[in-house]
Amino acid sequence: MNDPGLDKPISDDAKNLEKAKEEDDENELEDDQTYMDPSRWWFASTAFPLLAGTFGPIASAFNICALVQHWRVSIPPGGTEEHGIDVPDPSWLIAINAVSLIVALAANMSLLFNMARRLSFSIAQPVTIVGWYISSFLLIGLLAAASHSPSMELTAAEDRAFTQAFYYAIMAAGLYIIVASLMVITVYGAYAGHYAREFKLTMSQRTLMLQTISYLVYLECGAAVFAHIEGWMFVDGVYWASYTLLTIGLGDYSPSTHLGRSLLFPFAIGGIIILGLVIGSIRSLVLERGKKKLGARMIEKKRQAYLKRLERKKKGRAKITPLAEGQERTSEGRTEKKRREEEFNIMRKIQDEAMSRRRWTALAISATAWLFLWLVGAMVFWKAEKNQQWTYFGAVYFAYVSLLTIGYGDFAPESNSGKAFYVFWALLAIPTLTILISNMGDTVVKMIRDLTLWLGEFTVLPGEGGTKDRIRKGARNVKEGILNNSNGPDEEAPGLLGEANHDTEKGESQTKHKAETDVVNDKLAGDFENAELQEADDDAAGGDEIGKDIHLYHYLLVKEIRKVMPEIGQTPPKKYSYHEWAWFLRLMGEDENSSKFHRKAPVKEPIGEGPQMQRAVTDINNDEAVSEQNQWSWLGARSPLMGDTEEAEWVLERLSMTLERELKKQRYQQKGADNEMKQEGLQPCKDGRDSEKETKSESLESGKYGKDSDKPDSRSSSNTYRASRPVTSEGKPTS
Repeated sequence: MNDPGLDKPISDDAKNLEKAKEEDDENELEDDQTYMDPSRWWFASTAFPLLAGTFGPIASAFNICALVQHWRVSIPPGGTEEHGIDVPDPSWLIAINAVSLIVALAANMSLLFNMARRLSFSIAQPVTIVGWYISSFLLIGLLAAASHSPSMELTAAEDRAFTQAFYYAIMAAGLYIIVASLMVITVYGAYAGHYAREFKLTMSQRTLMLQTISYLVYLECGAAVFAHIEGWMFVDGVYWASYTLLTIGLGDYSPSTHLGRSLLFPFAIGGIIILGLVIGSIRSLVLERGKKKLGARMIEKKRQAYLKRLERKKKGRAKITPLAEGQERTSEGRTEKKRREEEFNIMRKIQDEAMSRRRWTALAISATAWLFLWLVGAMVFWKAEKNQQWTYFGAVYFAYVSLLTIGYGDFAPESNSGKAFYVFWALLAIPTLTILISNMGDTVVKMIRDLTLWLGEFTVLPGEGGTKDRIRKGARNVKEGILNNSNGPDEEAPGLLGEANHDTEKGESQTKHKAETDVVNDKLAGDFENAELQEADDDAAGGDEIGKDIHLYHYLLVKEIRKVMPEIGQTPPKKYSYHEWAWFLRLMGEDENSSKFHRKAPVKEPIGEGPQMQRAVTDINNDEAVSEQNQWSWLGARSPLMGDTEEAEWVLERLSMTLERELKKQRYQQKGADNEMKQEGLQPCKDGRDSEKETKSESLESGKYGKDSDKPDSRSSSNTYRASRPVTSEGKPTS
């Protein structure tokens, strides 16, 4: 008897699972497409919305600064802009300024709700784009009127000047135009069909805009409180709060009251924490997503260059052309398995060279951005602080100590334009420096560490071998572009400078949950291993050799799954040797010795074929015909080495699918459920379990490994067998 009320929740859960699987398939297809052509529309679909979500709130914060203070001051005789007397603005200027702020806030909230999936793309984007353009045009009109209208009574007279609010309005108007134009490109790409109309963002990326808003609200609220306590103007409070939360500490403004100094303790700590969250999300965008796209682009270009180079030579073409069916060796004596191993090694070389180039390219890009902010920012400060008679070198010095958050205080901006620009410049410079340091951890810092270890072998850390051997080894490594590769070429610098110990998507709670899940899964897998071995022993004792072989095959699948599971998520990611891959593929149903599964890798995938990343087909029975769509090459787009899925994850998924298919098939055949097998895509056996054993026996006998086994000694010592009918890409057995 069924419990009342349970049927609906169960059916809802089933629908949710099916929907989740469809979404996963769509995400995987989109990831494949962006990997195949990573530079085409990724910026428009992901980077542009995130930039708009970051700089849109900054523009609104500047708009607030432009609203709360008059735009003009009258400079007293012998005074400076800092001591100017406010000149009231016309009421119409204040009203239009307020309207521009309200419209911009509505545009920001529309984009935020769209990123949070609370508002549809078709509604949110027109509101966001039109709102930002309206705010920008309103501010531009006000700026033009303030600069040239006779009614504003602001000429080039020396006793008048613009306030910080005027310059904040200039920056707000410029940012509104930029972010609105970026979103126009995003909307165009979506409606042109280049990507989905909903943002495919990670959690940290979706919350970037919310974190930016939180930081800006915290900064401006703190500025208002401290300005009231210390008797500052609001815009001066924003300037002070900016360099305080960025830990620069110029010292030209500081709390002097007991209350202000007391409130500084919680204010500084809270702001630094929020700023760290914002920088972490920006780092996730640039170093995680950007790193994958840049690496994918370089791997694909390197792969195409290698294939073109091989095509020009006869020996090169032989390396990438499969042997004809029935042909055992080439004229040079190369077997199909040997040819495939050469393909595999070429692909590994392409990966290593592309990743090394990606690290140095990322370093060059971040260093160029940092130098641009440093030198161009110094030029702006030099021009803005002409009343202080700064030299360009003095401005370079000031910008440098500010970028490194040293802040001696011997130089500080005093002009209204210099203070306003400093707030915006510092917001850009600090995250840029963080990204630069992270990229240095992959390259420069790693080289210094390796050099230190290498020199240490001659002093306090002697290693094995003599001095000549160490010098010879060091010279060889330098020639190859590394100083010390004892820990592998993919090892990254430890600590904050590297990425080895940094994962912005996983917190401690997720790590703990994963560890607990792994323990449970490992115990279940161990129990299953023991059960299969017991079944094999029982069949052997009863003289059922075929049944014993079937259970031993299940045992081998589970054993390999247990070994692969801990290798997922390793840093650096696990990379398997060719013989390990050959063994895994054999378990999944493919023989590296057979050319029927292989093809010559095209330089570029044919248009219209669609993305096939990491879709090496392992679901074809050895006795079945293999179409061209099911063939693959280690150097092609269908190779398991292509794409951004880790090798251990790919292997675990395919082994699990194979085991699932085998168990389903065995269960259905034991029940004799031929109709159910047909619905599941399985080939029913005429004689039930005996027919299954007969089929399995033939496959097992053909799959036993002898002296030249593909299976590495470290993986298992048992006799090994290959699958009779591997799974399809949907996890179902082939019919």
